[in-house]
This record gives sequence, C-alpha cells and structure tokens, in this order.
Amino acid sequence: MQTSPHRARTGRAVLALDEGTTGTRAGLVLEDGSAHEVRYRAIEVGHPDDLCVEQDPVEIWTATLDVAREAVALARRDGITVTAVALSTQRATAMLWDSATGLPLLPAVVWQDRRHATELAGLEARWDSVLTARQGRPVGSRSPFLWAARQLARHPEVAAAHRAGRLRFGTVDTWLMWHLTGGAVHATTPTNAASTGGYLLTAHAWDEEWIDALGFPLDLLPGLLADDAVSGETDPSVLGVRVPVAASMGDQHAALVALGGLATGQAMGMFGTGAFVDAATGTAPALPRPGIAGVVAQPGRRQGGTTHYSLEAYTSTVGSALRWLCEDLRLFDSPRELGEAAVRATARPDAGPRFLPAFAGVRTPLWRPGATAALTGLTLATTRDDLARAVLDGIAHSVCDLVDGVAGTLGAPLSRLRVGGGVSGSDPLMQTQADLTGLAVERVADSATASLRGTAYLAGVAQGLWTSLEEVVEAQPRGRTFEPALDTAGRAARRADWRALLDHHLDTPEPTPH
Repeated sequence: MQTSPHRARTGRAVLALDEGTTGTRAGLVLEDGSAHEVRYRAIEVGHPDDLCVEQDPVEIWTATLDVAREAVALARRDGITVTAVALSTQRATAMLWDSATGLPLLPAVVWQDRRHATELAGLEARWDSVLTARQGRPVGSRSPFLWAARQLARHPEVAAAHRAGRLRFGTVDTWLMWHLTGGAVHATTPTNAASTGGYLLTAHAWDEEWIDALGFPLDLLPGLLADDAVSGETDPSVLGVRVPVAASMGDQHAALVALGGLATGQAMGMFGTGAFVDAATGTAPALPRPGIAGVVAQPGRRQGGTTHYSLEAYTSTVGSALRWLCEDLRLFDSPRELGEAAVRATARPDAGPRFLPAFAGVRTPLWRPGATAALTGLTLATTRDDLARAVLDGIAHSVCDLVDGVAGTLGAPLSRLRVGGGVSGSDPLMQTQADLTGLAVERVADSATASLRGTAYLAGVAQGLWTSLEEVVEAQPRGRTFEPALDTAGRAARRADWRALLDHHLDTPEPTPH
C-alpha cells in the first residue's frame, strides 16, 4: 500500500485504476494531485514457449475489481466523494470474449508476445512505408488483429460466437470498460488503439485497409473515443457507485502526463516490466526517421478534441530482467540487493562482464525482434558484484539507446527527463542512467504511481477538479535529481564500448521462430 499522509485529504477524488502487465492497482487521486491509499494485486504472466506471452483475462478483471472496491470502501471511510473513474492500462494486450457470458474464450495475448513476428516480417516490404506515414509506426513484431484472425480460424467456439454476434474483441482498457459499465460500452481510446498498430494518426479512425488485410473482421472493432471523453457510467452493482468513466489512457501516455511531458521536448522514462522513453512533440506528429529504428509517433493524448502527439521508444525487459535474475535464477535476493552489489563492484570501464538484456528482442537502435540476451566477458576473476554491475549497466545503456533515438527523431535534444516506475527506485541505476545520457535525471516523488495519477489528472480536468494539466502537474512536489558524474570523454568511451557489443551480438544469425 502507498499513501501520502503528509498531504491533506479533501472532499473529492478521482478513482484511478492502473492495470499493468504484472500487477493492477487502484487509488484515490485527491484534489491536491496526490495518490491516497493505493492498493495493489499481482497478476501472473504466462510463457507457454519462447515466443508466446499470455495472461488470464479473468484474473486481470477480478484483481482490478478487488482493488477498485477497496478504494471505494476507503473513500466512504474517509468521507471522500468519488467523482469519476479513470483507467490506465497496459497496451496492445488483447483478448476475445463472449458478450453473453462475459467470459474470455482464450487467454489474452500480451504485448510482449512474438509468435507472429516472422509472418509480420514478410509484410514489411509492402507495408512499412505506408503504415509509418499514416500510423507513425511500421508493421512491427506483434499484431492483436492478426492474432485474433488466427484464433477465429483455429477455434470453432470463437467462430461460433462471431456468427452469433456475441464475440467481442479489445485491449485491456476495452475489457475493463466493458465490465465496469455492465457491458454498456465497447470502446477504446487513441492512446490504446495506436499501440495495436491499427490507428490512423491524424484522422482519429481505424486503419481499416490494413486491419482488413490481416484478415480481422471489421465488425469486431471497438468504438473510438477521445482519451478524456466520458464513455459511460459505472454499473453500481459492479463497483458500488455510479460515476462517469471520464478518462482512459495507455499507461505510458498517462505517465508522460504525470511526469510533466506536456510541451515539446519534455520527456519521461518509465521503468517497469519494460522501459519506455516518451517525449511530447506538440499538436503535429513528428514521424519516424529513416535510420532510427524502433521510435514510433503516436497520440500522446486526445484531449478536448485536440490530439497532442508524442514519440516513444521502448525496450521490453527491464524489471523482468531483474525478476529473472532474482526470482528465477535466485542469484540475488532482491533488486535492491543487486543494486547494492553493483555499487561494490570494482570500477573497470574498459573490462569486466557485459550484459545485453534483450530477452524479447531489440527495437532500438537496431530492429532485431528475434534477438536474445547475452552475458559476455566472464573470466575466473568475475565476481558476483561484477555481474550485478554489468546488469545495471546493460539496462542503463538500453534506455540510453531509447533516449538517443527519441531525440534523434525529434531533431533536437530533450529539454527534460523525468523518470518513474518501480525500477526507477534504484539509486545506482538512476545514477548510471544520468552518467550515460549526460542528462540530469529527476525521479519524481510518488514515481511508482505516475501512470495512475496521469490518467486521473486528465479525468479531473475534464470534470472540473483542475483548470489545466499544467496546474496539477506543476503543483506536485519535486523529486530527487541525479546529475551526470561522467565527463564527455568518459561517456563517449562507454557508449562506444556498448555499441561494439551490440554490433557483435546482433550481427549473429537470429534463431528461427517455431
């Protein structure tokens, strides 16, 4: 549980629900912008094979409902009036369900899934330039629409539900919104739709030509709403209150809002299961540039009928890499212990082990969806502390690649980098991040609740709790800032060493998916 006891409680609040890849949380975002009494439930992620990543939609819904009901009960206890519900969700994780039963027909396919990467790669020559121009992103290595089309072809029960008009398709926001409103709303928003690879960037519409080419039935597409559009009311029998669902955003877009990425060049880094770097680009999109892989243009938020655009780059494995080392291999008791070990490591900038955390491929600076992780440079002199140092360095270098890619696509240096997410709590990692980017890195206060608060801010502005996003964002307390300790030459040398590792490892043949 997280709370802000030093800040005054007030009479009104937005109930914010934040459903991430490995857990879901709910909290009351008060009129001072703080998150009050945040409740959390972990969610399982399944890996049936090397390429497939799945989740149970029922677990997603029941865990979210549990924490939401706890937050509503806390509001009643403390005399706080819930005025609206706001959703932030993991993006591009999709599911198919039966509207008659409300139950999923299959496990959800998670955004990290790469089962269709090879098939999609075969479409790149024809479609990449087309999609980049109108969607702000190329074909990519995943497609919820292709996945759903394959399920319709392979599973008779899915096809039967479609023929009967009972089949529903959507991402996590659609699934939760449908249940929260008692099945009254089947819709999504631009910040979620764009991540599916099917959203027309400047038209606020589905890219029906592309979606149809993937074999997906257009009648299954959810409706499109603005991120701050009231999209129905909660069913009192579900949540215990009837209030508008006033905002719904993809989690990284919500975090960009909370971390102050409102003006061009203002950026955020979100360190969670994966790491994301997003930067605001204004009311005109900054399209991807040739030679810079993995950076996509997208709607940062659609607010009041106006789309504010952003750029994004991500790496899939950050927190998941730490979890693999600590929980699966049990080399360290916790990420904190790993960070402490890294600090003890002997400083050897030109020697020692190197770690490339490419457990789910590489997107930036090179597009290698089939790449695997690597640990190199081991000798009999390598210590456990050296290994910890290599892990943190590898994560920080990967994120630095994202920063460089976004800045290069924007065509200007980033003006500010604020960070959040659970993994940003590592002081050694944040100091290394500042050293390698050459930027002051500000870890915002209450950083772990950034995506939860960001979507609540959007809902609160729409509901009149605040006059603008700038008002509530700038009223939040400042966090700790990590200043770069490396000089320009030292930074250049370490980055060159990293690029040599990438060039060597990524030049090897990719494993053939099966």
